[in-house]
Amino acid sequence: MTRIQVIDAFILKYRLAPRYHHPAMMEDAQRALRYVRSHASEFGIAPDRIGIWGFSAGGHLASTAATHFDAGNPAAADLVERASSRPDFAILAYPVITCSESFKHEGSCKNLLGDNPDPRLADYLSNEKQVSAQAPPTFLFHTNDDDGVPAENSVAFYLALRRARVPAELHICEHGPHGVGLAPKDPVLSTWTQRLADWLRIGGFGTSTLKAVESRQMPVPRARRRGDAPNWKTPTKKDNENGDSGQNRQIVI
Repeated sequence: MTRIQVIDAFILKYRLAPRYHHPAMMEDAQRALRYVRSHASEFGIAPDRIGIWGFSAGGHLASTAATHFDAGNPAAADLVERASSRPDFAILAYPVITCSESFKHEGSCKNLLGDNPDPRLADYLSNEKQVSAQAPPTFLFHTNDDDGVPAENSVAFYLALRRARVPAELHICEHGPHGVGLAPKDPVLSTWTQRLADWLRIGGFGTSTLKAVESRQMPVPRARRRGDAPNWKTPTKKDNENGDSGQNRQIVI
């Protein structure tokens, strides 16, 4: 048998512009983290090894969850709201990070904040400025060729984590366009996922096993919004192959 790394994944489809702006996206991510953590025993997962993974604009949401969190409200009537929204680790692939620096991605920040946002709000959601010592360990991947979301986004977040003494690992490949996903057809870029697997293993975030594991797809819940009925989504073949459904807007929790 082959030693493999086993990780359960939940895909969140969250509210987007033009209908929604901040704080809807952040609330969806926080609710998803609380939901998975509060149902960890039902899912058969460890409540203290729940991370968040985001690509591009989804990377901004993932980095927002990694910098804007709380321990939960122990007095909440809703049991889900009693759980912490802090991810135990974060994976950011070519992420949008800042909304206030020259290397920001204009479209993402406009979708998030609308036209002419208050500079204080732009700073609040410039996540390189929101890193604390309580931020989770983070893995970052980017490419130097990325002319959609400049690599300075990942660099700025990495340096903020370093200053806060938060464990972090940054990989910047010289070549590769924005939105490469897992890059399964590129023999060079595709190696970033092995670096990620090593980082997860060393950090104790994955389960290494010698057992033969049956491939299974489970319906997973979207973070609920007030008035919404539960929405269950089974990952598609394209989801599994691309990692981000080719939209760079999904996060995996």
